[in-house]
Amino acid sequence: MVPHLLTALKGPLLDLERRFLDATPQIERWLRLEWQEHTPPFYCSVDLRNAGFKLAPVDTNLFPGGFAHLSDSTLPLAVQAAMAAIEKYCPDARNLLLIPETRPRSPQYFANIQRLAAILRQTGLNVRFGSLDPAVVAPSRVALPDGSSLLIEPLRRQGRRVGLADFDPCSILLNNDLSAGLPPLLADLPEQVLLPPLHAGWAVRRKSQHFAAYKDVAKRFAKMLEIDPWLIDPFFSSCGKVDFNTREGEACLATNVDQVLRQMRSKYREYGIQTTPFVIVKADAGTYGMGILSVKDASELRTLTRRDRSQMAVVKEGMQVHEVMIQEGVPTVETVQDSVAEPVVYMIDRYVVGGFYRVHAERGRDENLNAPGMHFVPLPFATSCNLPDSNAEPDLAQNRFYAYGVVARLAMLAASIELERTDPDQSLYG
Repeated sequence: MVPHLLTALKGPLLDLERRFLDATPQIERWLRLEWQEHTPPFYCSVDLRNAGFKLAPVDTNLFPGGFAHLSDSTLPLAVQAAMAAIEKYCPDARNLLLIPETRPRSPQYFANIQRLAAILRQTGLNVRFGSLDPAVVAPSRVALPDGSSLLIEPLRRQGRRVGLADFDPCSILLNNDLSAGLPPLLADLPEQVLLPPLHAGWAVRRKSQHFAAYKDVAKRFAKMLEIDPWLIDPFFSSCGKVDFNTREGEACLATNVDQVLRQMRSKYREYGIQTTPFVIVKADAGTYGMGILSVKDASELRTLTRRDRSQMAVVKEGMQVHEVMIQEGVPTVETVQDSVAEPVVYMIDRYVVGGFYRVHAERGRDENLNAPGMHFVPLPFATSCNLPDSNAEPDLAQNRFYAYGVVARLAMLAASIELERTDPDQSLYG
């Protein structure tokens, strides 16, 4: 299924997509050389927004939980990419321990784990599941929507290794974003490969750090391509010491909202964009679409309802929000079945392996779609994201999807640089 665009595209984005097509060899070489200098995360997903006048990432998840939403046609490429990743980290690996979310919010989550395990098993790995939940003291079955089940087992630590009672893995794959904090059980495991590393979790990671790294990547990429980096990069700022319940930090929020809106208005005038600009105020750490607010004027922050403040004050696992990112709002012009949609691109190692549209029938083009009521429409990204047709129009589906794949890979590159900069074991990066 191909999304329906509310308006016929012309101007900046169409020009950008044509530039991507014309410069495909340069783009692929540029990315190839970057991966010689940086190691990609084991996997990630990137939420994109296509505004018709720009195409930019708005979130990068290093613990993707939507593998069950990928089209079956993408699985062979996912297996090949996973094999490349495993060979890089632990080439003689036989056993892999997969650690899922402790208390998943969605019953569909374990279908994601089942699909991910199926991909990994095709690379020659024995895959079993271990839980960080202290309530899991014995192996237990979790029912899946298709009628099958998964066996979840308690983790066991012996010396400087973690495994299960009768299972000693070479590699440990986290599909748990560590919002609840860094588990001591997983600290100091020099004999095993932990993917992603602990500092990729939300106990340490900050979205503003990621988008600072992305800004650097976008600037270098745009210079190579001779384009305005704003076409692929959202403005952002951040505030610390915020408390939505006590209204502490409100002045900082208002100042930064005004600053980002001023930057946006300047760009809108430059490109003749008539849309009203808005910003997204979001928790600087966390996921699942929690702690997100859409604002068109700083004055709106002073009139938030008690319910709005409560929803912004706490995110997943009861984490209190004290650090906030203010990000340029990127509207979407795409719809699927008359509902607003945004593309989500999935990658393993440095390869695009699939994707889907997040669709929400009750949300607008300037709102967060990662919210209750959303559904997903898989798309055949495997072929179309990697095989553009330079002789066709740039807004042909496979060419548009190629553009998605390019920008998503830039976000993945930014994630790799972000992890280097925040690695506690690499003093070089501070």
